Amino acid sequence: MFTANAPGSGAVTPRRSVTVWLIPMLWTHCLGLWGLSRQNSVWRDEAATWQVARRSTAETVHLLENVDVVHGCYYLLMHGLFTCFGPGTTTLRLPSVLAMGVAAACVAVIGRRLAGSGAGLAGGLAFGLLPAVQFHLQEGRPYALVTAGAGIATLLLVTVVQGRARTVHWAGYGSTVLVCGLLNWLSLLILPAHLVTLVLTRAGRGVWIRWAIASAVAVAGVAPLVLFSRSQAAQVSWIPPLTWHMMIGPAVLLLIGGAGAVLDRPRAGRPSVAAVGLPLLAVPQLGLLGASLVQPLFLDRYILFSMLGLALLIGTAAGSAVRAARPRLPEVSRWLLPAMVAVATVALLPQSLAKRSPESRVDDVLAIASDVRRLKKRTGGAVLFVPAARRDTASVSPGAFTGLRDIALARSPEKSGTLKGVEAAPDRIREAMLAQRRILLVTDAPAVATPVTAERDRVKVSVLRQHFTPVADEQVRGRRVTVYERLVPAR
Repeated sequence: MFTANAPGSGAVTPRRSVTVWLIPMLWTHCLGLWGLSRQNSVWRDEAATWQVARRSTAETVHLLENVDVVHGCYYLLMHGLFTCFGPGTTTLRLPSVLAMGVAAACVAVIGRRLAGSGAGLAGGLAFGLLPAVQFHLQEGRPYALVTAGAGIATLLLVTVVQGRARTVHWAGYGSTVLVCGLLNWLSLLILPAHLVTLVLTRAGRGVWIRWAIASAVAVAGVAPLVLFSRSQAAQVSWIPPLTWHMMIGPAVLLLIGGAGAVLDRPRAGRPSVAAVGLPLLAVPQLGLLGASLVQPLFLDRYILFSMLGLALLIGTAAGSAVRAARPRLPEVSRWLLPAMVAVATVALLPQSLAKRSPESRVDDVLAIASDVRRLKKRTGGAVLFVPAARRDTASVSPGAFTGLRDIALARSPEKSGTLKGVEAAPDRIREAMLAQRRILLVTDAPAVATPVTAERDRVKVSVLRQHFTPVADEQVRGRRVTVYERLVPAR
């Protein structure tokens, strides 16, 4: 079994060096592949990826001019994957699984270099078990890819701080930060985190100059995206303002990370894990909290990459425990790390199972499609969506809606360059509804529904209540399908 290398214990063998990062990577891949399809469910955020990935490149570019430009690079990547391998939950989520494996390997390598093999192995294994990581392991969104990039960038920074810098390292660092920024420009919060690391490690003047140049190039490359995305700021208007209870999570994470930093024992001539891990954890959290005081933006997925720092600090604490036990209990110390991983795995098993169930997400756009397919046999040719964003079910499962006419739709999502299409004026919608005998309505289940505010949606609901009666109703995983029949006027 692996044991933590004591400071000055000598070089790590090449075989052990490879195993230290290979085991966490494979471990994280296994966690990601476990229940990957989530019972063939896809929720609304992933549905956005799915429907855009199936559009042509021209249609995607048209969409990005109006909405979701911050995810443009990711959508184009997924378009290529869907074209090559076909749409499906595996194609949708496998990139995140692979990316998180890379991130775990980066944690392990950084931990080994700074605190020994045991700390690196423990940190890499702990990374895959973190609840936030397990959630995004199986998400068809860009946040896992950003986390992998942040791991690579941090590994490159450690390399140059340790005096191994070459031009290729700086080129790689700047390019990686640039790609991360293009996938999600809030990932640029990694730069102030790395700045703090340079301060704590007392980096030389040459390192500072090269880091400043690489960072400036990356920021300059992302700046046009940042500026253009400001015109689409309405997309995040739904994020609630910062409240005190929203700070509990970050506070707990910082407390755990701080405990790991206290237990860190720097090795002679090397930067400490605390100098790398604590800024990586704390600065993005605090930075996003600060930004949210100006505009509500605090969502943990935007700074998922900060979990790299938490895993590094947890690994250091575990490595310190193994080193402390070795002098008196050498045999026990050999099994201490596997035991800690086993205990953590069992303790987190209920959460792990929950995150792999469809109920872990607010809804499922695929499950309701089968009900639409069955219920439409009893309807006329009309379908409505309340709110209009629930049209994503039709975009992801168009076959289920064959034969149904979307009577509120004026321009399709593809032609309008939007995710939900452009609907007709309220009066036109009312007129179209009153011309129908039966209407199938796709909406949110009451448990997750929000109040109807859009004028068009209010018209839909009002006409259905006044002139129609429900004759069939199905609810599954946060979505609802109701069949309405026209009321027969009394004679």
